[in-house]
Amino acid sequence: MSLQSPHTSIRFALAQLDFLVGDIPGNTALMMAQAVHARDELKADAIIFPELSLTGYPPEDLLLRPSLERRVQAAVEQLKTIQGITLVFGLPEQRENGLHNAAWVIRDGQCLARYAKHQLPNHEVFDELRYFVAGTGATVFELHGMRIGLTICEDIWHSGPARAAKEAGAELLININASPFHVGKAAERLGVVGERACELDLPILYCNVVGGQDELVFDGGSFALQASGEVAMQAPLFSAGLHVVDVDVATRHISSSTQARLPDRHESIYQALVLALRDYVTKSGFKGVLLGLSGGIDSALTLAIACDALGASRVRAVMMPYHYTADISRNDAAEQATRLGVHYSSLPIVAMVEAFTNTLSETFAGLGADKTEENLQARSRGVLLMAISNKLGYLVLPTGNKSEMSVGYATLYGDMAGGFAVLKDVPKVEVFELCRWRNAQARAAGEADIVPQRVIDRPPSAELAPDQKDEDSLPPYPVLDEILRRYIECDESAHDIIAAGFDAEQVNHVLRLVDISEHKRRQSAVGPRISRRGFGKDRRYPIVNGWKIGD
Repeated sequence: MSLQSPHTSIRFALAQLDFLVGDIPGNTALMMAQAVHARDELKADAIIFPELSLTGYPPEDLLLRPSLERRVQAAVEQLKTIQGITLVFGLPEQRENGLHNAAWVIRDGQCLARYAKHQLPNHEVFDELRYFVAGTGATVFELHGMRIGLTICEDIWHSGPARAAKEAGAELLININASPFHVGKAAERLGVVGERACELDLPILYCNVVGGQDELVFDGGSFALQASGEVAMQAPLFSAGLHVVDVDVATRHISSSTQARLPDRHESIYQALVLALRDYVTKSGFKGVLLGLSGGIDSALTLAIACDALGASRVRAVMMPYHYTADISRNDAAEQATRLGVHYSSLPIVAMVEAFTNTLSETFAGLGADKTEENLQARSRGVLLMAISNKLGYLVLPTGNKSEMSVGYATLYGDMAGGFAVLKDVPKVEVFELCRWRNAQARAAGEADIVPQRVIDRPPSAELAPDQKDEDSLPPYPVLDEILRRYIECDESAHDIIAAGFDAEQVNHVLRLVDISEHKRRQSAVGPRISRRGFGKDRRYPIVNGWKIGD
């Protein structure tokens, strides 16, 4: 169908919004409100919503619920009541041959066009072949004299769907997305979509979702490209909003006043972690968050992120000292808590550990001290944090990083206790860099360091034994993190890593620790993915297996 008009240009509002997965009524209400705002305040002719905007992304097995089709149909009927603006949105659509990841175009109660996604990703964090049937054929609709083609997310990473739209007469391409963040992803998108625009001589409007969903972070960063590939509009990353572009019907030239700066590496990671935590806590209904503040760098960074995400009034920090907790750790923890203005308390665990030790003394008779006694300290702390969580309705944040989770340098039911591990995909070296970056932001604003400099300068230690240092058990973190990156993110073998110049004994030791720690990671809290391959949806290895390093 077409909508003819003497318009010389078309105003589109790209709705970069944060949806709640599964909340079809709430998402529908949000879309309706934004459509009215775009029509009345922004004077938009059309509003573009992201992929699967009705359900949120990824809906996973909610797509298998028997009431899905009824709920989606009810939502579509509500959207059809919006008059005077064209809506482009994503939804799961049941057709005769199965369920499709679809896009609809509606205006004044009428459906102008329907499109089903062609390329269904089934790699990395994506599992769309479990739910959807691939679509075929191009979809082009006409609006104010311009022929517009539709594609969805992964389609734009392949030449076929966009080329089919061009061959069907499209003069402009709309691509709706739920594209998750990893470091460098924004630039990758611009590169790929720019290639598509140039090769087909098509201007492209790219609308992406924003928000945290379990371990995924969607960074937004919607944009518009001229047919030459030049960026005509760049929306900010990690924030929701409507972003307007005007497309000249005759020349297809795009105009926009929105030209956001893309954040650098450290800023993008930090913002991703803040957004992920804020959405997880808020969407789950927790009053706030709680963490053990040890005086070490991991808990210091976690506390800073929590305050930036939720505000100090919704954050509680607890120091839980034992015999091996250094005075400097106590002082630094208290100082950071004071600087940030969070509720802070100190709950010594000496009596708890002694009670456990006395109770177990007969069972352990004749056996020497080992890691068991160290783990009792960590587990005593875990019990305290979970008790406070239960009583106050605050979510516990484990503070372990990716380096530790990779090699199992963490205690089950101890420092791993909690519900959302903010640093789960952040290597230790990156933890130091993020602390330096956050302090630099504070200094630029005329404020004191968020993380005390002594915390950054001190050698990392779990403080579970006298004079303990992490590097007593592990290679230096720069070495460890690069071995882990090659093994986990790049799938390099032990042979490949050793050939790259790493010590063979260290490599084999680290890779063995990674493999035997799978059972711990399966029981760990979910955490936001910032790398190309995190633990969770990305990496699925059997817990019990006979694979040997070097085979």
